[in-house]
Amino acid sequence: MAAARSVWKGFIQFSLVSVPVRAYAAAASAGSGGEIRLNQLHAECNSRIKYLKVCPVHGEVKQDEIVSGYEFAKDQYVVIDPAEVDKLRTTSDKTVSVKAFVKPDAVDVSQYSGKTYFLVPNDAVAQRPYALLVRAMKEQKRHAFAQVVMSGKRQIVLLRPVGKLLMMSFLSYADDFKDTKEFEDEVQNVDVTPDEMKLTKMLTDAMAEDRFDVSAYKDDYAEQMRKLVDAKVAGREVVAPPDEPAPRIINLVEALKQSIAESQKKKPPKLVAPSPATKAAAARKRKTS
Repeated sequence: MAAARSVWKGFIQFSLVSVPVRAYAAAASAGSGGEIRLNQLHAECNSRIKYLKVCPVHGEVKQDEIVSGYEFAKDQYVVIDPAEVDKLRTTSDKTVSVKAFVKPDAVDVSQYSGKTYFLVPNDAVAQRPYALLVRAMKEQKRHAFAQVVMSGKRQIVLLRPVGKLLMMSFLSYADDFKDTKEFEDEVQNVDVTPDEMKLTKMLTDAMAEDRFDVSAYKDDYAEQMRKLVDAKVAGREVVAPPDEPAPRIINLVEALKQSIAESQKKKPPKLVAPSPATKAAAARKRKTS
């Protein structure tokens, strides 16, 4: 297996401390997790559809004939050369600049944009300050809110200690979100009964997991797609799985009661330490026997 390639090199900067680091994409590369990618074909001849870059005046153009431009008015552009963009870059553009160390719940999960990177020490000199930073963040239960220039814009990111590593997750700016008031009218004010509330809390408690392991969940859809592709390649008839019976629409309270019962069947009984009185009674019983 080929070694992973870093996608970025720079520094973590907090106050006067600099830590040279390299960034690696945390997500597995496309297809490495068994993902099935489908191509678009022409239905008449099954030839693969190609995507061409076309100029309305000169037709198809090569990549080296393409430049970047900004449309400042309708159909009017100013050409921006990559060298001009490079002149705008400063040394701070290569820095993950920590602005504050915050509590783990300071950033709502809705702000995570989906891009995450591993940050590792770039050289031997970086090992000690890197280890100190990771350990301090762990012991103080803090994450680091920072800014960095990547992917052509100044990003806001959150650094989190995970094991021996630092993970850097991109966040969305507040302006990237729609106001929740835009959708609040879709949710009605509903009066729930005490019985419904009690049973719902019982169900959430029955389904609670103190040691949740996300690695136990796999992409079974990709596996089904693989079986479909293998069957088609082998020329076999594709057999559809039997339809699962549709859930019956029943009374809400009855549904909660059945759900609680099902959850309790799946979970092992919790071990409860015996009380002092129980221990004493057991000891007396052993003496008299």
